[in-house]
Amino acid sequence: MSEIVKTEAIVLTKIDFGDTSNIFSLFTKEFGKISAILKGGKKGRGGKSNIVDPPNHLDIIIYKKASREVQLISGAEMISHYPGIKDNYERLKYAYAVIELIKRLLPEHEPNHKIFRGVVRIFDLLETTGELPAVVFGRFFMFFLKEIGYGIQLDRCASCGKTNIKGSDLSYNYEIGILCTECGEGHLNSFSIDAELFRYLVCLKDNITVEYPGDKIPQVAVSFFERFLKYHIPDFPGIQTFQIFK
Repeated sequence: MSEIVKTEAIVLTKIDFGDTSNIFSLFTKEFGKISAILKGGKKGRGGKSNIVDPPNHLDIIIYKKASREVQLISGAEMISHYPGIKDNYERLKYAYAVIELIKRLLPEHEPNHKIFRGVVRIFDLLETTGELPAVVFGRFFMFFLKEIGYGIQLDRCASCGKTNIKGSDLSYNYEIGILCTECGEGHLNSFSIDAELFRYLVCLKDNITVEYPGDKIPQVAVSFFERFLKYHIPDFPGIQTFQIFK
C-alpha cells in the first residue's frame, strides 16, 4: 500500500526514462537516499523535470511504497536552484564532488539528518560565500568523514599523547593517526603534514576562517582526505568528479 509523504530532497542525479519521464537519485531528509521517477515530467515547455535538476534543493511529495525500488514523485517545489553554483565552474565542480561522496558512501534508505543539513549548508555556502570553493569543500569533506565514522584526530600525537604539536612538521599514519616529529621517525609515514597544512586542517575542523590559503594547500588537503578514505574503504576509487572537471 502506498502512502503520500512530503520531504526535503537534494537532487543527486537525473536520467531520461522513455520519451517523457525521468528517473532521479535523491538524498532526502526523511528517507535517506532513494530513487524516484517523475512520469511525464518532460511534457510541454519547461516541464516539471527542470525543477528536479541536480543539485537543486526541493520540497517533494512522493507516493511511497516500501516494496517498490523506485518511488513516484507526485509534486515538487523549489527551495533553491543555486544559480551561483551552476554559473561558476569551480563551485559546480565541488558541488558535484559533494554529490559523489553522498552517492558512493551513504547507504540507501537510511536517513541522516545531520549530513542532510550539512549538504544544504555547504551548497548554501558555495552559492553565497566569498571563500574559495576548495576551502568550502574541504570543510564538508572533514565533516563528512567524521559523520560516517572516519573522523580525523588532530588534537594530540596518537603515539605519545603530546598536545603541543602545532608549528612543527608532522606525519599521519592512516592506521594510528597524527604523529609528532619524534614519533613519526618510528612509524610508517602515510602522509607528510607540514605546519602550514596542519594549521589549515585545524581551521577546517574547528570551522575557523582560513586566511589566504592559496591554491596549493586546499588541494593537498583534499588529496589527504581522499587517500585517508581509500585506506579505510579500499573500494573507494577517489573522487572521479575531479577527473571530469579538469
